[in-house]
Amino acid sequence: MLRRFTASWLLSGFSLLAAVAPIAAAADPLYESARAKLDSLWYATAAPGSEILFTPREIEAWTVAKAKEQVSEGLRQPKVTLETGSGSGAALVDFLKMRQARGKSTNAVMARMLEGERPLKVDVRISSGGGRCTVYLTRVELSGAVVSGAALDYLIKTFLLPLYPDVTLGEPFDLPLNIERIELLPEGVRVTMKK
Repeated sequence: MLRRFTASWLLSGFSLLAAVAPIAAAADPLYESARAKLDSLWYATAAPGSEILFTPREIEAWTVAKAKEQVSEGLRQPKVTLETGSGSGAALVDFLKMRQARGKSTNAVMARMLEGERPLKVDVRISSGGGRCTVYLTRVELSGAVVSGAALDYLIKTFLLPLYPDVTLGEPFDLPLNIERIELLPEGVRVTMKK
C-alpha cells in the first residue's frame, strides 16, 4: 500500500522515526532546541545553503511533545536510531489504548488482538535531493514479528492515517520551505537549504 507522505508530516515530528510518551515539552531543552530549528525553517530565517542538524534526542523530544497533542495514551519509550540514509524508530505501543484515547471504538475481535503493550519498530530509508524527497518504509516489526501485507495496511489505515492523512510512502514529494535535501546520518537528520 502506497500512501502520500508530505513534508509537513516529516517536519511535524519525524513521526516514522519515533513514538510518543507524555512529558512536559516546555521544560525539555531538547524539545526547545528542535522547535527553534524548525522555526528557523518555517519562518525562513535559515540562511541559504545552510545546514541544520536535528539530533536523534531532539527528534525524540519533539515527537513526544508534538504527538502528545494527537495521541494521549498508548505509546511510550521512544527511541530513534539513525544510520546513513536510513533510520528506525521504536516504542512500546498499545494500539487499543491509542484508539480509545482518540474516542474510536473497536469491535470485540480486533480489541482482543490489539489489547496490551507491545514493542513496535519501524525502519525507513530516505532518498532526497534537488528539493524533493522519497521515504521508503523498509520494515515494520510488532512484538518481534515482521508486519506486512493486510496487517500492515490495517495498521497504516487505522493508526497512521488518522494522525497524518497526507502520508506518502515510496513516492517522491516536493520539499517545502526552500529545503534542498534531507539526509539521515548517524549523528542526526541534516536539512540543507537551497542556495
